[in-house]
This record gives sequence, C-alpha cells and structure tokens, in this order.
Amino acid sequence: MTPLYAFYGDDFTGSTDVLEQCAEGGVPAVLFLREPDAALRARFPEARAIGLAGDSRSRSPEWMDDNLPRAFASLGDAALVHYKTCSTFDSSPHTGSIGRALDLGVAAFGGPAAIVVGAPHLRRYVAFGNLFAAAGAEVFRIDRHPTMSCHPVTPMHEADLIRHLGEQTDARIALVPIDRIHADEADAAFAEAGDAAGVLFDGLSVEDLVATGAVLLGRKVKFAVGSSGVTRALVLAWRAVGIVEGEPSQVRAPEVDRLLVVSGSCSPVTAAQIARGTADGFATIRADVDALLRGESGEEVRLVQAAGGELGEGGRAVIHSAEGPLGAVAPAAGDRLGAALGRVAGAAIRQAGLRRVLFAGGDTSSHGVAQLGIDALTWAAPIERGAPLVRAHAVDPVIDGLELVLKGGQMGGEGFFETARRGG
Repeated sequence: MTPLYAFYGDDFTGSTDVLEQCAEGGVPAVLFLREPDAALRARFPEARAIGLAGDSRSRSPEWMDDNLPRAFASLGDAALVHYKTCSTFDSSPHTGSIGRALDLGVAAFGGPAAIVVGAPHLRRYVAFGNLFAAAGAEVFRIDRHPTMSCHPVTPMHEADLIRHLGEQTDARIALVPIDRIHADEADAAFAEAGDAAGVLFDGLSVEDLVATGAVLLGRKVKFAVGSSGVTRALVLAWRAVGIVEGEPSQVRAPEVDRLLVVSGSCSPVTAAQIARGTADGFATIRADVDALLRGESGEEVRLVQAAGGELGEGGRAVIHSAEGPLGAVAPAAGDRLGAALGRVAGAAIRQAGLRRVLFAGGDTSSHGVAQLGIDALTWAAPIERGAPLVRAHAVDPVIDGLELVLKGGQMGGEGFFETARRGG
C-alpha cells in the first residue's frame, strides 16, 4: 500500500510528536530508526504513515547534502513527504539548516513546498510570518522567548520566518497570511506564490490548520517542511474527505514502579522538572560532562552503577548533565554527550531490567536512543502533549517492547517525570 504520508524527523523527540498526531487522528503509523528496507517495512503492513527519525537538527549543511537525499528517497513513494522540524524552528546556516533541507526536498520532489510551523496544539503560533511560542503561562515572540532566544546551539534571533530562512537558502519564500486564511482565500494565496520554492502558512488555531490541510490535499503538495502542524493539518483534511475513517486510539498507559530519566537538556523547563522530580522521590545523579566528552569510560561506569543502586524495587533515578542554561561559553557537543548518555542508559536498562525510560532533550533523545539498537517505534499511549509514550521494536529481546518517552527540553509540566512513571 502506498503510504498517505511519510516524514523525516530532524530529531527523535519531534518524530514521536508526529506519531502522537497520527494516533489521535486514527492513522496507523510507524517511526523507523534506520532507513527502511522492504523487509523492515513489511513488519508493519498496517501503517499508512511512515517516518524516519534523524538527527539533522544538529548537523551541518554538508552532512545534509550527503545524507538527506538518500533518506528522502527511502520515503519517496508516499503521497507527501514532510521534513519535520521542531515547532520552535530553531536552526542556523551552519547547524540544522532548515533552508538547506528545503532546497534538497524541493530538488527531490518538486515545489512549491508547503511550510507549516504553527502548531496550536503545542501553543506555537505564526502570524504574518512571525513565530510565537509559549513558555509557561506566557506566549513570546520567538526572538524574545526566554529559552529559544538564547539556545546554546541554535539561538533564535529572528521571529520573521521568511527572513530566518533567507539566511539559510537563496530560494524565494511566499506567505499565505492569516487574514487571507480567515477570508477563505488560502488556496488562492497559495496559487499566487508563482515560482516560489516554499510557501509559508500562518496559523493560530485548529481552524487555520483545517484550511491549510485542504490546500495541501487539494493541490497535491508533494513536499512540506515544518512542525507537527503539518501532520495535524493533513489528518484533519483526510478525515474531512473520508480518506481516513479509523477511530482515534483511546489507550491509556499503565503505571510502572521504576523509571530512569536521562537528561542532556539545559532548558529551564527541564531544570524545574528535575527539581520537582527530587521532591517526588527521584534520586538525582549529576554527570561529569567533561569526562563524558573526553570519552572516559570510567564516568559512564560510575553513572550506571549509581543508577543501578537507586533502581531497586520502586526506584526512580535521574541522570542529568545540567540544571538549566549553561551560558554562552558552553561548548556545543550535543551529539557526543547524547551518545555517551545513550550508552549509559543502555547499560542501566540491561542491569536493572527496566521497561520504561524517559530521555529529556532533543540531542539526548536523537543520539542517545540511537545507541539502543532499535529498529522502529510505534505510538503506545498519551502522556502529555508533544511527548507520548512509544514502544520499541528491536531484534534484541531486552530492548524489544521497551517503553520510551522522548521529551524535548521545552515539553511537559513541572511534574512530568512522575506523570511519565504513572502513565499520564
């Protein structure tokens, strides 16, 4: 069966967000952790949406040139291919360039590409091309957001997304503005884009995504870039015309008695969760980041042993590299740190026989989970918006069936660790 939809996730946390949107829309989906060959795809015959979890968010444009065309080709039989970005759209000309991914996708699939960043379900909004995102109870323009404006790798200094992309690509980007969406002119505005390589859609509400999805489906757009707002828009469009009729999943996650949290996040949101986790009975174990980055196996052994000592009956532990922002002088080493923390997590899973693990932080999730030998992930149950429970599929019986929560730095309430243990 030709998939309705395929996506490449620029990190693992954002990729599981897509699984959540598909599940809520009644669309069977699978997320592959390696480029899927025919044998791997055959293990999931019911899937109408397929994804490939990547780590391009932390990679260079040159890396993208070498790797994204092959990844896109592995998904290219789908009706639409989506380059899935974080809803904060943070990127730079040198790291995680969304502009370069746009260029490569248009070269592979043709244009214009739809660019949908607004995700009201995550409290991310785009108005007249400018991105706004929530932090706690408040909503900030992205260049004034307390975390994303000073992100250690890809700080967002520009809220105008067309100008932001203009630093990463020479391609022309057009806009479908919010006033034309509200005037039922979204399709006309898209048609007027002419030779633009990409068309950015504003979005403040679910109703705006309904209008966007109708354009994507009606115009048979082949390539899209953006947040899980793309997925939500498509699901709404499919259901509106009867392409998808399945019932949304009503499964709830069971409680587990033990949980390991592995965090490489330096977000203030995660810092508050670590503090609350301590109050909720989680033992906190601070990693020596310098030692991990130097490749000292002794530090990895220490962390595994410390976690093992806490993960007895009813045990809960947090291995973390930071408690909030590191400052402007901190080195950008999310790939090496994430890989090291992934090796620690794998050893702890085996030693303690864990069945659920939470990874916090985009780089930690992408590079850490890659160390576990997982072939694919499927949605298991909701936890909190944007960070669902997913199930691992692997040859290794220790890892097969493992439950994971992959949480971006900004995701989740203050008590998220205990919520993930209890199952929502």
